[in-house]
Amino acid sequence: MISFTQTLRLALSALIRNRSRSLLTMLGVVIGVAAVIVTVALGTGAKTSVANQINGLGSNLIVVMPGSVQTSGARTGNGGASTLTVADGLAIAKLQGVGSVSPSVNVRTQIVANGQNWQTAATGVAPTFTAVRSWDVASGRFFTQSETDDAAKVVVLGQTVVSALFPDGSSPVGRTVLIKGVPFTVIGTMIAKGQSGGGQDQDDTALIPYTSALERLTGGTTIGSLLVSAVDADHIASVQTQITGLLEQRHGIVGAKSDDFQVRNLQDIAAAASSTASILALLLAAVAGVSLVVGGIGIMNIMLVSVTERTREIGLRVALGARGAAILRQFLIEAVLLSTGGGAIGVVLGVAGAAAIVVFAHWPATVPVTAVLLALAFSAAVGVFFGYWPARKAAALDPIRALRFE
Repeated sequence: MISFTQTLRLALSALIRNRSRSLLTMLGVVIGVAAVIVTVALGTGAKTSVANQINGLGSNLIVVMPGSVQTSGARTGNGGASTLTVADGLAIAKLQGVGSVSPSVNVRTQIVANGQNWQTAATGVAPTFTAVRSWDVASGRFFTQSETDDAAKVVVLGQTVVSALFPDGSSPVGRTVLIKGVPFTVIGTMIAKGQSGGGQDQDDTALIPYTSALERLTGGTTIGSLLVSAVDADHIASVQTQITGLLEQRHGIVGAKSDDFQVRNLQDIAAAASSTASILALLLAAVAGVSLVVGGIGIMNIMLVSVTERTREIGLRVALGARGAAILRQFLIEAVLLSTGGGAIGVVLGVAGAAAIVVFAHWPATVPVTAVLLALAFSAAVGVFFGYWPARKAAALDPIRALRFE
């Protein structure tokens, strides 16, 4: 009985004799596997990008924003209510599971300094802002609680504002800028944060104490939003529920009366965005998988042609004592070698394609090891599935008719 090693050697020699045809046959599998690897890498990169953008907004962040109010029968949209106060933030900070809280007061205004001017958002926040948003200082320092209590005229600039007001590259720390005509001393700059998930430039901001924003810029008593950081991801849901109950109590909202605030959990947004990216990646991978099926059909066609061409050879081997199982095994091994060889080349090309996307398109594309193993396993399965029929046909040939075949 012929050993497996001998059968493998025979299969390899048969493929090498027709190397051009073998390579062309593998091409469908190569394209299919490479397409699957690239699409999975893009999908994984998209999920990573979404997660990074959401996490970049803050550490376990919960945002409390004004809701809608009804005046004379007319309802304003979300954000129309001006009911959030600093006291609400202080009350939320005492809740169990809350790490840090920072009020936020946004004022769109012109900033003038160094003979330059720039329209940006002057944002009043608390010293806890850096912890809530996971945003560090690049140079200088952030303002203190004492400066916040005194409504000090100090400001920390984002990198976009620094570039606009100090294009010569000089350090803005210690310089004076005019915000809505009020002189503020620059005490620091923030590290570059980049764009948010919605495409907003997070570095286009000037951070001042929220007390300074209220007393010196707006003259108001309500704030635009509250940024709340839970101690960890496991506490986000409970903190969100506690905030809703607390604010309903503080704002006197009972019965069927609508809340005049919104509590948004960015983890829900991240989960929805990641789910969308996963579905898109799955669809793309399914489309790419069609190429593998087409490649498998190509393998089956070529193997059928090979059986026809080698009919006399098969008949001679059977006449010399070769069993049908050995013939079936040889042709099946040839089909699997074609598919797995194409799969291996496809993996290399797919990984190279993902790397090229990272380099040239600057898009995160990571290739999971599981995707590589599954692609190789699927390509081998394609070889077995589409190679079995030709192999079975070869094994079932009548040796007498095979020897007479012209």
